[in-house]
Amino acid sequence: MLALYGHLFSSYTWKALIALYANGTHFEFRALDQDHLDNGAFVAAASPQGLFPVLVDGTETVIEASSIVEYLHLNHRGPAPLLPDDPVEAIRTRMIDRLFDNYIMGIMQQSVFEAIRTSGNPDPEVLAAVAAKLDRSYAWLDAWLAEYLMTDRITLIECAAAPSLFYADWVHQIPEQFARLRAWRAHLLALPPVKRCVDDARQFRHYFPLGAPDRD
Repeated sequence: MLALYGHLFSSYTWKALIALYANGTHFEFRALDQDHLDNGAFVAAASPQGLFPVLVDGTETVIEASSIVEYLHLNHRGPAPLLPDDPVEAIRTRMIDRLFDNYIMGIMQQSVFEAIRTSGNPDPEVLAAVAAKLDRSYAWLDAWLAEYLMTDRITLIECAAAPSLFYADWVHQIPEQFARLRAWRAHLLALPPVKRCVDDARQFRHYFPLGAPDRD
């Protein structure tokens, strides 16, 4: 059986979980916490920086959330079309995946790291810089959504977008002028595989360094 090592409050763990849930793939979740220190030791050895999620499939170990989704697409297919079979379309899908990781989640995490560094008293200039960068990414995505159909499908794009937009909106709420992006975020959070991740993570919200908003 497949085993996924991660944490239920982790955005990148969600990315892998969404793919697994969307296809009804049987797997064992191995939590990283104080009650399962052996799981943390395994991840520390599996990844260059001890980062999760990590997927184990027999003798195969896969690190990095995007690679895990691609591995599931190739080896454990289900009804959810995680990646297009057309190679050019697959490149476009991977491009948007990297955009969410680098230009939404990566930027959002700068504010989280600042809050951790300052014990909950982040520099307002750092937060303002993060907000400005996110607004630029939000604008790009809102324009891109004019050509991207909002359906119930789960692909690598949805696996990346849902957790990224979920947490980024906590840090800097998507402005009203980006109506398509706001609507898509709400649509993503209502999809059953995503909703399951959101609900399972509720117990950990008090850990969010900037304070979790009373919504979602």
